[in-house]
This record gives sequence, structure tokens and C-alpha cells, in this order.
Amino acid sequence: MLAVACLLATGFSPAWAETKAEPRPQSEYPVATDARIEQNGETVSLSMMLSSAVAVDAWVQVSPDRVIVELPSTNFQIRPSVKRSAGFVSGYRYGLFTADKARIIIDLSHPAVIAKAEVKTVRGGFGELTIELKKVARAEFLAEADKVRRPGPVAPATAPAKAAGETRRTIVIDPGHGGIDPGATVAAIAEKVVVLAFGKALKEQLEASGRYRVVMTRDDDRFVSLGDRVQIGRGEQADLFVSIHADSLTQAQEVRGATVYTRSERATDAEAARLAAKENEADAAAGLETSEELQDVAGILQDLARRETRTFTGVFARNLVEKLGGSIKMHKVPLRSARFWVLSAPDVPSVLIELGYMSSPKDAELLNSPEWRGKAVTAVSSAIEDYFARERASVGKAAENRN
Repeated sequence: MLAVACLLATGFSPAWAETKAEPRPQSEYPVATDARIEQNGETVSLSMMLSSAVAVDAWVQVSPDRVIVELPSTNFQIRPSVKRSAGFVSGYRYGLFTADKARIIIDLSHPAVIAKAEVKTVRGGFGELTIELKKVARAEFLAEADKVRRPGPVAPATAPAKAAGETRRTIVIDPGHGGIDPGATVAAIAEKVVVLAFGKALKEQLEASGRYRVVMTRDDDRFVSLGDRVQIGRGEQADLFVSIHADSLTQAQEVRGATVYTRSERATDAEAARLAAKENEADAAAGLETSEELQDVAGILQDLARRETRTFTGVFARNLVEKLGGSIKMHKVPLRSARFWVLSAPDVPSVLIELGYMSSPKDAELLNSPEWRGKAVTAVSSAIEDYFARERASVGKAAENRN
């Protein structure tokens, strides 16, 4: 953890260390309903009814072309069957973005600018959100996009950093996606919901043993950027980082089973490379313009940390595959590697578990089964226990040799 200590000693304040807005109970959020999208000539309008009037901000963004609409935290109660495209709007999505903000992202198939973005107070104290977009030439769209650059979000509040004298091992559980980023969605079942349920169950089981301090990168339906997920692991001085996902293959519904991934610069196969590329686009799905950059503040010490971390990661990953394979169905190639951004911490052993494929009807059924989830959680918990038990045994043996 020397790299983190160096950052703090020099006054650098990473995202996880910043003051963050405390999340409110979702029951206190304004509620959005009755979404409508309509085309009228060269304009497209998206409207929603709100339980109260709120402030709204909106701007356009390139690569890909889209409109970002930002609101205070909002409880979106929009029917899944609501129309999602019209004219040059190819689709839109919505969800929580940070502890105090929500976003609506409107995807454009042709350049457009914002003609109107407002929330009007209507009878009864309700609010009506209207976003009106006008089709324009690309030059005008680019000029509009150049006017503003929005900062990315900071991570949500987490448990306090490890206290002095804390002897329990710290494990960071990272349920993938969240908020504005649903992940894979099949038959109205979102990956973000499945992996959050798994993460909470795993946290509960680990904490019940009394041997672990468990931190989650998110414990509700909100967005956390990839960089902040990595920094939460480092900031919490994690002894293990476990990211939870459930992929989807639209062209191969017969593919099934869980897979354990580690990080490497070169993917083990094309499927692993495809998945890493897909997961690394999570920030873009939320409208962030970010790139993978790590602060290299310790030079050769960072390189040494990476080597040691890769060794520990490999040991845990192989044990995890063995334990999971004894309880649930595994993919035919159960252990793989690729360049996953979320696994990039140089000083934290990190793995990514794909619990199964949302695109497989059988896997989708199991992923939503409490009984299956219990078996898988127990297997992961057992792998974690074995990993640290071996570490305790090796420390004890080293002490005996010294004596």
C-alpha cells in the first residue's frame, strides 16, 4: 500500500478520498413517470412527468453522439414497454449517476442540438420535464459540443478506510454496472440487479464469519466509474478485490457457465478480449469521457507490486475456479484473462467473476434463483477462506523457520 501512502503524503487527493454527498433514501427522490417521445418534422421531444419540479441541465456530447440530461437523484418508474426511439433519436436510458444526481442519456443517429430543456411546474405541484432536440448539420453540432466539458463523478461514500490496529482482512466486492448503466439486459432483467443481489449475499456471508472487513463499491442502484472502483480498492487497502458480472451473448444462447477472469495485457482468446472491451466501455455508457490512467508514483516499487499481485491473483483465481466448479456449472474454459480496467490496481489481487450468461435461458433462470445464488456465494466465500488460510499457514511456517 506504499503507493497510496505516497499519494496522501504529497497532498494528492484521489476520488475515493474526496468529500461526497451522502445518498438519501430512494423514497425521498422525486418520481419520474409517463415518458413520451415524439417527432415533429425536424424536432424530437422527450417528456416525463415528475412528482415535483426540479432543476435540469443538458448538453450534447460526441463519440458517440448523444445528449446528456442531468437531474437531482430521481426514482424512474417508467414502463419497460414505453417507446424509446423517434426520428433521429435511436434510444434513451436513465438511472442514478452519483449520490445526488441522475442522468438521462439520449442516443442520436443524426446530429442535433438542444432547443429546449426545462421542467415546468404544473397543477398539483407536479413537474413536467421536456427535452426538445433540433436536427442540425454536423458542424453546428460539433461547435455546440465544444462549448462544455463536464467532470466525471466521484465514487459514492464507502465504509471508513481501514482503522489502525484492524486485523481483519479487507475484501472489496464490486457489483458491476449500476444506475444509468444497466449492463446486459435480457427480458427486462438487468445485469446490474442480478450482480448487486449476489454482492450483498456474499458480503453478508463473509461478515458473518467475523474474519473480514467487507466494503462494496456500490450497495444500491447507482453508477460508479471504473476508475473510482479501482481507487476504492486501493484506498481501502484491500487484500482482495472481487468484481461480479453476468455477461450476454446475443448470437450464442447455448453458451453457459461461470468464468473467472484475471488481468493481462494480452487476452487468452477472442471471447475474453471482446468481453474486456465491452466492460471497459462502462464509463462511456454513462456519458463519461475517460481513459485508463494510473498514477505511477512509486516507479520500480509499482512494478514489484504488480508482480507480487499477479502471483497472489493467480493463486486465488485457480482456487476460485475449483470451488465454483464443485457447486455450479462452469464455462468450458473457466479461467481466462484480458485487459480489464477494473482489475488494474497494481497492489490489490483482483479477479472478475462472470456468474453466467444472461443470454442463456437456463443461466438467466439460475442467476435469479436464491437457491443457486446461495450455492455460488458459498463457493466464493469458501475460496476466499482457503486463500487466506493458506496465507496464514505460510506466515506461521515462516515464523517457525526463523525460530
